[in-house]
Amino acid sequence: MNILVRSFLYISVAALAVYLGLLLQNTKVSSEKKQIAQNKLVANDGASLILSANLPDLKGQNQEISQWKGKVLIVNFWATWCEPCRREMPEFINLQNELRDQGLLFIGIATDQKNKVQQYSREIGVNYPVLLGGIEAMELAEAAGNHHAVLPFTVILNRNGEIASTHIGRITREKIETVLKPLL
Repeated sequence: MNILVRSFLYISVAALAVYLGLLLQNTKVSSEKKQIAQNKLVANDGASLILSANLPDLKGQNQEISQWKGKVLIVNFWATWCEPCRREMPEFINLQNELRDQGLLFIGIATDQKNKVQQYSREIGVNYPVLLGGIEAMELAEAAGNHHAVLPFTVILNRNGEIASTHIGRITREKIETVLKPLL
């Protein structure tokens, strides 16, 4: 009888452990699905906020980013004092020249002073829109996933205005080309 009670207890504990394990696994999967859905929601909100932004260009005229919806947009948050930003910009200029006719448009959103941005943009021959964002730029970057205010920060939007990719730090031409291939 003692063996029968012990066996019953062991089987009950094992069954309970299996049940709790399955319950925990389902909770974990559900939690992961919620996180994925929330990340998509945040990304879509970030894309919407970027597209609805109305920022001054280097001539002082406000530009709505939504005017360029329908193109593949590479939105790059940068500053003149940011060395990685300065290193990636010549590649952006080259890619803009090469892929403009395929519907690609770079948009630079600078976070520093207008005169410095104008001077540097002229020096290197920037051939795409540069907007002045200041603090609002960092809020847009955060909405798109840059929660640590790191520069440079790049957001690639598909033709539908959805975030296809984000990149914190200097982005290489190879990385951009990999992301762009299915979008152009």
